[in-house]
Amino acid sequence: MVDFRRLEDVDVANKRVLVRVDFNVPCDDEGNVTDNTRLAAALPTINYLRKHKAKIILISHFGRPGGQRETSASMMKLIKPLSGLLKTNVAFAPDCIGKTADTAVAALQAGDVLLLENTRFHKGETHTRTGGKGYEPKFAAALAAHGEIFVHDAFSVAHRAQGSTSGIAASLPAYAGLAMERELDHLSQALDIPKRPVMGLVGGAKVSSKIDLLKNLVGRLDTLAIGGGMANTFLAALGHGVGASLCEHDLRDTALEIMDNAKKANCQILLPVDVVAAKEFKAGAQHRVCGLDDVAEDEMILDAGPQTVNKLADAIDASKTLIWNGPLGAFELVPFDTATVEAAKYAAKQVKNNGLIAVAGGGDTVSALKHAGAADGFTFISTAGGAFLEWMEGKALPGVEILKK
Repeated sequence: MVDFRRLEDVDVANKRVLVRVDFNVPCDDEGNVTDNTRLAAALPTINYLRKHKAKIILISHFGRPGGQRETSASMMKLIKPLSGLLKTNVAFAPDCIGKTADTAVAALQAGDVLLLENTRFHKGETHTRTGGKGYEPKFAAALAAHGEIFVHDAFSVAHRAQGSTSGIAASLPAYAGLAMERELDHLSQALDIPKRPVMGLVGGAKVSSKIDLLKNLVGRLDTLAIGGGMANTFLAALGHGVGASLCEHDLRDTALEIMDNAKKANCQILLPVDVVAAKEFKAGAQHRVCGLDDVAEDEMILDAGPQTVNKLADAIDASKTLIWNGPLGAFELVPFDTATVEAAKYAAKQVKNNGLIAVAGGGDTVSALKHAGAADGFTFISTAGGAFLEWMEGKALPGVEILKK
């Protein structure tokens, strides 16, 4: 369980509070926000600070301008939608450091909200002078000079040591914002101090992208279900034919090692027992359900079969906590979304009826659960991609480390 400093632990009245948010939102070609989820996620923290008479300074990155000023990457486009959500005027500074930013910060009154320009307009945000990973301390110090208190409210960038995150925390006391608190509390509940038995469901295309995740989970879960294209690598390692399916045959030894480690840790591995195969990778392609040893050489495994879904449902029934990452098949293409949809809906049903704690996140997970119409039924869904996966891998996240007591 992470013991971290929370926003409620500090008096913010009349203090300049520097808040790291994630406003890297999708926009159309005209610069209009097409999904305000990340703006809305920051509202509880901003409104809390307004209520407690803080002077609020928001900072965020947008896109990948690479240390150059790009009009299309300006935060200015967010002023109107953010002001609308907050129901108050939000001020804007056309830079995040320097005289224009200093002047805007100095003008703040208690309860005011100011958004600074894109932090990635400065190379010091993400790179050292030598071009390596990290940030430029002088840039971070210039950002920190705007505030008296630092609030980190963007778990989605917690896995990165950047000027606007770890760099500021080197100069200011750091606290978790309300969105960050919610994220950390739910993830701790799911993995650090879970109600057992705890089950993990990991899907997606490739084992190679989730080796660390799988190795960490088998030592912490009671049951681990593996689906999607990555399941093919495990099936092939066990001697099953996978035809023309996506499969990393070169990771046979890795797959066998993970299964061996799971056995030693008393973690049950669940793999597909039947599959949906097709000769074409397209929506509506002719397909069939078949056993593991009945996949033709010119067929691809594109989804888990109905018997597999039933076994997953039985495993969910036997669990008190479920951690979900990744789809069970090619969910973007009907009918190869069936297993993902059915399993997700069943998990959501168990949350409602039997008190299952179901936490999900990372990669295509959010899209898959929304597609299934089950997202609202889960206990918690993290919109963080890389940060969620690194947390699940057991790695220390720089943006969380700075918050620890």
